[in-house]
Amino acid sequence: MTVVEENLVAQEPVLAAGPAAAEPALPPDRPRRIGGVSLSGLLSLTGAAASGLCATILLYGELAPFSGALGFTVTAYLLFLAIYAVLTGFEEDGQSVRDRVMTVVLWTAATLLFTALVLIVGFTAWRGREALLHLNFFTKDMQAAGPLDPLTNGGIAHAMLGTLIMTAIALAITVPLGLACAVYLNQVPGRFSRFVRTMVEAMTALPSIVAGLMVFAIWILGLGMQKSGLAAGFAISVMMLPIVIRASDVVLRLVPGTLTEAAEALGAPRWRTVLHVILPTARSGLATAVILGTARGIGETSPVLLTAGFTAALNTDPTSGPMVSLPLAVFNFVKSPQPTMIARGFGAAAVLMALVLVLFVIARVIGGRGPGHQTKRQARRTARASRQDVARFDELHAPGLSLFEAAPRTEASATADPTAPGEND
Repeated sequence: MTVVEENLVAQEPVLAAGPAAAEPALPPDRPRRIGGVSLSGLLSLTGAAASGLCATILLYGELAPFSGALGFTVTAYLLFLAIYAVLTGFEEDGQSVRDRVMTVVLWTAATLLFTALVLIVGFTAWRGREALLHLNFFTKDMQAAGPLDPLTNGGIAHAMLGTLIMTAIALAITVPLGLACAVYLNQVPGRFSRFVRTMVEAMTALPSIVAGLMVFAIWILGLGMQKSGLAAGFAISVMMLPIVIRASDVVLRLVPGTLTEAAEALGAPRWRTVLHVILPTARSGLATAVILGTARGIGETSPVLLTAGFTAALNTDPTSGPMVSLPLAVFNFVKSPQPTMIARGFGAAAVLMALVLVLFVIARVIGGRGPGHQTKRQARRTARASRQDVARFDELHAPGLSLFEAAPRTEASATADPTAPGEND
């Protein structure tokens, strides 16, 4: 046996074992925990918070000439994040550390927003509690009440009715125009649609006073009309229209293209596809778009002041005479130095927030059902139609019923003798 053959024989066990026997065994994969709160994570959060607070107290009290509550809070929070990242890095890898830190940042932002919302709503309701406890505050106007009168006289009925009328006029203009424009931008791509989208995005940042001045110049000065709730509705619709168009366009883009392709493959025209497929699928998002536009328009003050004027009496006719809204009433109430008028202003602001909440709930009830979800009435109608189809199919496939008997007979075939021979027989 030669030397080469001896070497090959010596290497045969190693080659037979393969590369798996030569490499060391790897540890089993351990899934990373992405949800829930663990004991180590809770201890890391607590320790990082305590360490950041102590370090900030030492920095502001002994080491540096710093002062101020805002700076103290920001410094303590930044130190807390840094210490928490270090403590988490002892047990986790870099991706997990970034995930934990960003989770803390997002929870902090959500907590701050929720706290600000609670403070705003609570402060407004608390300052207006004296006016909200009186029934006349919701049923009377300010025609017979002055700044020195007690809260048992006067109310904001004229402002609530004016807000509802102006918002209804603006919605009647904005919703059909906004949805139609959004459908156009989504279904008809081209150079003109890009120009329209650019104009809509530019109108989103339009100051409200400019919209009021435009309606005031055209409707009141140009056409000679008087200040009224109708003019205010026009001005509010100018502010609401770009919000509704932009939000609806974004929602319609999220509709899967396969739904449109399936409808067109079945032979449906474009208008029927939009009406029966695209709009029902995006119903919830379109309702949210209308809510955003309504929230923008219902709180406007300057366009209403320029186009509707101000009145202390109840006016139910939006085409003639001045009309007031809740934001404008709040603006005029809080300008007075009298405590009763200030209480009326905060009470009107609380009613405005409650009105927005009611409109939000109504819109969510109308558009909250997802695609494919039916109301009870629609479900009963579908079940009834299904039963009729089953009965019709059973009748067609009944024994002893031929195809000629199931098919409708014309007048000529009814008069002719089916047993008579034809002309070609």
